[in-house]
Amino acid sequence: MCEKKNMFPEEFSPTFLFAWKGRGTGEREETHVHDYMKLVFVISGHDRYRVEGKVYELTEGDVLILNPGTRHHALWDEEGVSSCVEFIIGANDFHVRDLPAGCLPLPEDGCVLHTEGELRQRLERICTAMEAENAVYRRGRYYMMRSYLVQIMVLIIREQYEAVEKQGGYRFESASRKYVVEQIMNYFEAHYGEKISLDQIAENMYLSPYYISKVFKSETGETPIRHLIDIRLSRAKEILESGDGGSIKEVAAAVGYDDAYHFSKLFKKKYGISPVSVKKSARPDG
Repeated sequence: MCEKKNMFPEEFSPTFLFAWKGRGTGEREETHVHDYMKLVFVISGHDRYRVEGKVYELTEGDVLILNPGTRHHALWDEEGVSSCVEFIIGANDFHVRDLPAGCLPLPEDGCVLHTEGELRQRLERICTAMEAENAVYRRGRYYMMRSYLVQIMVLIIREQYEAVEKQGGYRFESASRKYVVEQIMNYFEAHYGEKISLDQIAENMYLSPYYISKVFKSETGETPIRHLIDIRLSRAKEILESGDGGSIKEVAAAVGYDDAYHFSKLFKKKYGISPVSVKKSARPDG
């Protein structure tokens, strides 16, 4: 399937062809092939496809991976209608190492990747974002769609890699949790002076705020907000001790607090001394 390293070439920039969401309708499909890779993500309901002569039952969260040249057709009902809502994406011009050009890795038992939990949520959010972007014709639309496509493809490839690593005894979940925590910490360090919302971070990472809080606390022993407060107060203390940070209100604003009184209470609780006292002691004449 995919090796731990060298999954991607130096340049991985697939061509985005199309994205479509809806129910299949029309004439009953005949068996056919495509010269591009096609992904079918099941949003809701159930569906059936015949792929290379084998029938696959699809349900919510399933991803049908149809690599170029794969013979397939949808098994709709007698009226040519599908009860399943699908999100379909087409792409080509990419290469995953050790696989034919334009192909994604496949699960060992066929061509349907069953997703749940975090992975399923991330795929649903990306598809929703693609649908919204596809509905308007803003500048750079193609590049936005391609960026979403790359995210989906990487998630699918990672999932194949995860299955292999789990068989080998590697704790991918643990590594994934550490990665989430590292990303949050790095974000706090870079943006502590700005307004930070856990909901926004969760949305950007395609995770739930509850999951982020739970993982962060299990890995660090503290909540994300507590960690952010510690960073802000530590930076404030450095500014105050330098003697050139301006007023207490300005120092508070520099580390992300609009309310200087609230900032002062947090500061004194942590350090046992008020910001004003630290500022005074830092003065050359003080």
